[in-house]
Amino acid sequence: MAVEWKGDGPGLLLQLDRDAPRQLGHQLQEQLRAAIRAGALRPGERLPSSRGLAEQLGISRGLVVDTYAQLYAEGYLVSEVGSGTRVADRAEATAEPTTADDSHSGAGSAPRVEHPPRRFDVDFEYGIPDLASAPVRDWVWALGDAARLAPATLMGDEPAPGDPRLRDVLAAYHRRVRAGASIPERTLVTTGFRHALTLVFATLAKHGIQAVGLESPGPRDHDRIAERHGLQAVPIPVDEDGVDVAHLHESSARAVVLTPAHQCPTGVALSPVRRQELMAWAEQVDGFVIEDDYDSEFRYDRQPVGSLQGLAPERVIALGSVSKTLAPGIRIGWIFAPPTLVDGLVETKALTSRGAPALDQLALARLMESGRYDRHLRRMRTTYQARRDALIAAVDEYLPELRLTGLAAGCHAVLRLPEGTDEATVVAEAEKRAVSVRGLGNYQLGNVGAGTPGLVMGFGNVNESAIRRGVRVLAEVLDPGQR
Repeated sequence: MAVEWKGDGPGLLLQLDRDAPRQLGHQLQEQLRAAIRAGALRPGERLPSSRGLAEQLGISRGLVVDTYAQLYAEGYLVSEVGSGTRVADRAEATAEPTTADDSHSGAGSAPRVEHPPRRFDVDFEYGIPDLASAPVRDWVWALGDAARLAPATLMGDEPAPGDPRLRDVLAAYHRRVRAGASIPERTLVTTGFRHALTLVFATLAKHGIQAVGLESPGPRDHDRIAERHGLQAVPIPVDEDGVDVAHLHESSARAVVLTPAHQCPTGVALSPVRRQELMAWAEQVDGFVIEDDYDSEFRYDRQPVGSLQGLAPERVIALGSVSKTLAPGIRIGWIFAPPTLVDGLVETKALTSRGAPALDQLALARLMESGRYDRHLRRMRTTYQARRDALIAAVDEYLPELRLTGLAAGCHAVLRLPEGTDEATVVAEAEKRAVSVRGLGNYQLGNVGAGTPGLVMGFGNVNESAIRRGVRVLAEVLDPGQR
């Protein structure tokens, strides 16, 4: 989609050499052709008015008019009354943009062509909240209130750990709602969960830790992030009580990343016995537990589960963000750090990032203090429960022989498939029918944790009618004779 510049838009970087033998009009034509071919000017993009470009370049308006007329005749430009002069839709760039993976393509490889992501009629993607319900009005109010109250110093560089007011609010909220033991002095603000995890892995590596345990099945890409910081990723299996602490004892890991409140993706909660075993393990190996507290806000059939950080704040690094509660596009997260790691985390953050925008941080503090944050959570809890119930009803109707697990909290469940079912085939056949879903195997690290096949059914960003349609398609895939 072309950018719609207002007025004449930003100036074009064009340089005319008045000492060159070629006429200025020919130079201007060549430079505009080259910009269109290279993709600097994209199809549909509006060019400056002839008067505006003439003033910018210090040439006559007639020269620009003649240039535009020539490129119009050649098919590079189009002109419509009231729309100005634009790059023609068929004026294709001759060079493909370089992608991050081009360095792996090898000499002589065909240019990489980027295709737009495929759109699905029903997308059961895990970890996406209801984007249409993001509290945009409340967020705009909070930004306005923050801007009104903010001192001028807020527009300067923030303290390395983050905005002091937001750190006060986050720590108090964690103590009150999650039974944590957080304090502002050991709270860091980040630009989201992944930023927080990156800072933690980098700091642990400097702390002398060489291996980190990861749940398998568990969240994707954590192994890649760990390995980028020189840490060995060790898969640790998960059962109905959560992470298997006995396997942790047998491993070389001195840190482990967990999703204890609603395990990703199985949905189990870490049992009380395992919690105590985990704290004992961390003391024994002089290690740390990294708590991803991502899904604790949305619970339906059970009492809230407290944060691990409240049990052992000197051993647990608790991470959180607003990506599930508000929206991923509001890029704010946090770390509640043990005392021995605070200085290292602050230093790592200061050397790698300036953090989240200062006004956004103050806005989040205002949103949470005002009660609007919790009001949004209560509203979304009702929405997600209705969608969870719709998923249960659809499975009962179309796939009554199968069972759903991990339903007590969160925005996803696991549909357990019959033994011997090929997950990859089910996923591929569903995609042909415009339904996107991931298999449990997509979350496994190596061959650890392989068990009953299943599908991870995210329902956070899927309405109830779409859930029903998607389950009906899965039923047709699993039993082609069913309609």
